[in-house]
Amino acid sequence: MFRHALAGGLILLGSTFAPAHAQSTYPNRAVTLVVPLSAGGTADILARIVAERLRDVLGQPVIVENRPGGAGGMVGTESVVKAGPDGYTLLWAPQLTFSIAHLLYTKLSFDPRALEPISVIATYPAILLGRPDLPANNTAELLAYARANPGRINYGSQGNGQIGHLTAALLMHLGNVKLVHVPFRGSAPALTALLAGQIDILADLMPASKPHIEGGKIKLLGVASRERLKSFPDVQAIGEVLPGFESDTWMAMAAPPGTSKDVINKLADAVGQVFRMPDVRARIAALQVEPLGSSPAQMRDLIRLSAERWTPVIQATKITIE
Repeated sequence: MFRHALAGGLILLGSTFAPAHAQSTYPNRAVTLVVPLSAGGTADILARIVAERLRDVLGQPVIVENRPGGAGGMVGTESVVKAGPDGYTLLWAPQLTFSIAHLLYTKLSFDPRALEPISVIATYPAILLGRPDLPANNTAELLAYARANPGRINYGSQGNGQIGHLTAALLMHLGNVKLVHVPFRGSAPALTALLAGQIDILADLMPASKPHIEGGKIKLLGVASRERLKSFPDVQAIGEVLPGFESDTWMAMAAPPGTSKDVINKLADAVGQVFRMPDVRARIAALQVEPLGSSPAQMRDLIRLSAERWTPVIQATKITIE
């Protein structure tokens, strides 16, 4: 009996130590960073900057894989939620995915809030862009033109329920104007349409837009930060025209539900190391975003604040996506 008990104990002991050993050797193969949005947009640009140096810290390849697939990034997000919780498939997505997607998408078969926070990478304000020949050069002129031409101005977004959609909805709500929504599948195709003059305005983000603004190919009508951007001091903050207007976003990394704290903490520490590299901070800051590299706890706090900001907007504008 003692021999059987001892054998059982050794089996139990072996099963206890096996996961710990597996975690201690993490990662021992390539890590896939799923970006559920189109290549060339803000999410993709930031992902590739960080992945390049994260590979050096982790000692394994970090592969950026774009899985747009429609539904505002929910297809790619679902693939991570349902992936094995071993730290080898991670999500790289904007704040709304983590804070309000469960309110926007009425028929989700999963809950994005179950994802395990790792780190918020960078924060940045939304910006309001216009085609070059738009008869408005700032937010005040845009609102005046929209009021004189109700329903004749269209705006693009990265998709239904994305930050551009919500930003424009907030603009219409506070500015008392009517605009026509033209959703795209991601930031890159929306920006391409604006450059081609196929849409009038676009609420987007600075990283992918900055070269086109500086090249005079599109107009920067306003910024949704509390204050004007240092790099564009002559461009109004939208809040100067519509008091209380503010819209920003952040990009973050998360893991499938059930991923161990050891793996989460190792990844968060690795991201922290990357963000202590001066060249990484400089490259990200050059995109007009604020480098962060938060802890998992800080990311949870930012998710809560995001939900508190956008839930009332969703309820007031009745935005839902089936």
